[in-house]
Amino acid sequence: MVASEAAPFAKAGGLGDAVSSLANSLSALGHDVRVLLPLYSIIPQDLRQSFQPLSGAFSIHLRREHWARLWEFISSDNLRYYFLEYDHFFFRDRLYDGPYGAFEDNPQRFAFLCRAAIDLPEFLQWTPDVYHVHDWMAALVPVYLETVARRGQLEHVGSVLTIHNLQHQGYAHRSIIDYAGLPWDLWRPDKLEACGCVNFLKGGIYFANKLTTVSPTYAEEIRTAALGCGLADVFSFRGGDLVGILNGIDDSLWNPATDQTLPANYDANDLNGKNRCKVDFCRQCFGDEKVNGPPLFVAVSRLYPQKGLDVLGDILSWVVETMDVRFAILGCGEWQLEEQLASIARRFPDRIWFYRGYDEILAHRMTAAADFFVMPSRFEPCGLTQLYSMRYGTLPIVRATGGLKDSVVSNAQGVEHATGFVFYDLTHQALYDAIGWACATYYDRPGDMLTMRQNGMRRDFSWKQSSQRYLDCYHWAMEKKAN
Repeated sequence: MVASEAAPFAKAGGLGDAVSSLANSLSALGHDVRVLLPLYSIIPQDLRQSFQPLSGAFSIHLRREHWARLWEFISSDNLRYYFLEYDHFFFRDRLYDGPYGAFEDNPQRFAFLCRAAIDLPEFLQWTPDVYHVHDWMAALVPVYLETVARRGQLEHVGSVLTIHNLQHQGYAHRSIIDYAGLPWDLWRPDKLEACGCVNFLKGGIYFANKLTTVSPTYAEEIRTAALGCGLADVFSFRGGDLVGILNGIDDSLWNPATDQTLPANYDANDLNGKNRCKVDFCRQCFGDEKVNGPPLFVAVSRLYPQKGLDVLGDILSWVVETMDVRFAILGCGEWQLEEQLASIARRFPDRIWFYRGYDEILAHRMTAAADFFVMPSRFEPCGLTQLYSMRYGTLPIVRATGGLKDSVVSNAQGVEHATGFVFYDLTHQALYDAIGWACATYYDRPGDMLTMRQNGMRRDFSWKQSSQRYLDCYHWAMEKKAN
C-alpha cells in the first residue's frame, strides 16, 4: 500500500483511519502487507522510537537521482510500515498545507513518494503482487507501472486505486512530468492532462488496473455531473473496473464495552453505562446531572461546506428555541462557521456547547454520551463517524448521500431494522424536520429508541467483509495485468 497518511502515525481525516485499519485487517488474515508512508516530522516521538533504520542509501529515480533513507516498523500482526525520510519534503508542521494554503510543492512531494514506491522492491529484493494506492497523493504509482516500469521486476504487478474523496485531485503544472521522469506522451486529455494542468488522480484512474471508492453509492454518484468533479466521463469510460466498497471501522478502538476513554462501559444488552456517560458529559458541559434530561445531539466534524454543518448553524437557534434539546459540537475548519457556532453557544450556554478544535478522547466521550449524531453532509464518500455512533448506540441523523445512505437504515422503513434517521434535501426545513422527528421519537417512543440503539450496536461494521472484497479486487487486478 502507498498512502500519504495512516493512523496512528499521521492522520488528517478518514483516509488515515481507513488505510491502517484495512492494512491491519489484511495482515491479521495472514497476508504479507507493507505500507509506504512519508516520514513526517510530526509523527509522535514515542512512535518513532520503535522505528528501525534499513541499511544502505535508498535511490529514487526521478528525472535525476535522489537519495533518501528508509525506516521500518513491524506491528504485532507482522504488518510492515516503511517510512521515507527526506526532510526537504516531509519535515513540516502540517501534512498538506500551511497558514497560506496548500504547500506549493505538494506535486513534487508526492511524485517523490510515488517514484519511491516503484523503486522500493528493488531496494528490498522483494516483489509485491499488487500495489494498492490511496487518493491523488499516490495516484502516479499506476502511471509509472504502465510506462517506465512496464518491464522488469514489476512487469506483472497489478494496481488498485482507491478514491477516498474525489474533490481532491492533485493538479500541477505540466513541468511535473519532467520532474517525475515520466514520458511526455502522457500530456494528453486521455492520460494526465486536464484543464491545461497535470491531474494526478485522472492519470491514476486511466492507468490503474482496478478502481475502488469507499461506498457503493459514491461509486454511482461520481459518474454524475453533479458529483463527478469534472471526471464523470472518465469514470464512465472505466466503469467496468470501478467497485464501491464500504469502509469498516477498527472495533478494537471503537468498542463501548472496552473503550478506556469512557467513564463507564456498556454493550447492546445493558445500556446503563451509556446513561452514565451522558450524565457525566452533561454535568461537565451544562452543569446538569439529570438522568432523563433533554436529548443530546452531537456533531463531531471538520467544519467545511462538504459536511453541511453551515446549514445546522443557520437553524440552531431556531431548534433550541422551539424544542427541548441540547447540542454539543466538536470541530474546526472555516473561520466564519467556527465563529457562528461559538456565538450561538454563548447565547445559549445551557443548551449548546461548542469546542473549537479536535480532541480524540473527547470525540469518543461525546459519541458515547449522545442520543443522536448529526451528519447533514452535502456529499460523503463513506463517512466513519456514523459507523462509530451506531456502534455506540447513538442514532445518526444523516442526509441520503454516499456511504451515509449505504450504512444507515431509516426509521421510515420500520423500526424493526432501523438504525437512524435519513432525510434527502439539504435545506433548513428538511434538517429541522429531521431533528424534530428524532426529538419526538426520544420523548414519545422510548421503546423504538431502545430497539434502534440495539440494532445499530449489533451490526457488523468491522473490516471482515470489506477486506474480502478488496482481496477480490487484488486478484482481478493481477489477472488483468497478466492478460
